[in-house]
Amino acid sequence: MHPGDETMEQTWIDNLPWEQLDCSKVESEHLQTVKAASLVEFNAYDYAGYLFKVFPDDETFHAAIRQWAEEEVLHGRALGRWAMAVDPAFDFDGAVERFRIGFSLPLDVTGSVRGSRAGELVSRCIVEVGTSSFYTAFARETEEPVLRQICAHIAADEFRHYKLFYKNLKRYLARDKIGRIRRAMIAAGRIHETEDDELAYANYAANGNLARPYDRQADGRDYLLRVYRMYRQGHMDRAIAMSFKAAGLKPHSRLAGASSRIAFWLLKARQRRMEKAADRDSEARRAA
Repeated sequence: MHPGDETMEQTWIDNLPWEQLDCSKVESEHLQTVKAASLVEFNAYDYAGYLFKVFPDDETFHAAIRQWAEEEVLHGRALGRWAMAVDPAFDFDGAVERFRIGFSLPLDVTGSVRGSRAGELVSRCIVEVGTSSFYTAFARETEEPVLRQICAHIAADEFRHYKLFYKNLKRYLARDKIGRIRRAMIAAGRIHETEDDELAYANYAANGNLARPYDRQADGRDYLLRVYRMYRQGHMDRAIAMSFKAAGLKPHSRLAGASSRIAFWLLKARQRRMEKAADRDSEARRAA
């Protein structure tokens, strides 16, 4: 635990109405999703270490990065505490250890993997777009009162984090001068990375049958299916508007509206394909 964690934790996690937790209103898919998400959120210190290397000489931004990381780790603690309250067999610390053994960030860097500091901040904005929309959708979807409050709190934090990275993006755009096309390409690339190893391995470390080997495709599909089922058109509208803004495009234009409708259609089409693939895998296992 980093310095300050206990004080910050007291401000909202311990003040949640834990006595109102209602396990009868917990869906198994939601519990699995929370377990996996808790590991990703808790991993923020590694991301902070990476950002310190990307912005080694920006002491003002360092303070904001530290605060951001502390808040993200608290998200993981809140989700992990809820999951353990619902499922006492869930070992949050053990799952974190498994996750860190199987997944690590490229921390041995001297600059951004996005090619520039401004590009890195576009990418960070897109991450916050995804998390703020996800937790907003989750808060709407769950009927469990404590989880609803946790998700609403995290969604608000993630939206504020988006504004933090966007504010610094504007500052670095004056230095790096990357154009809208490049910004849009970085944003699109970061959206595609939602299917990388991090979410898939977090799902395996938190929920997988550890007697079997990690399967990136199956474990990633299992997690994304649960997430995709929560999304509604309104969530996509907001996500696209925020993504357009980070890419330097008009967030409330006809293009943004059309892009949102297309993106939502593609998401639901991908959800249907994943469900069919999951059904085929389940039938194959039963036949084996």
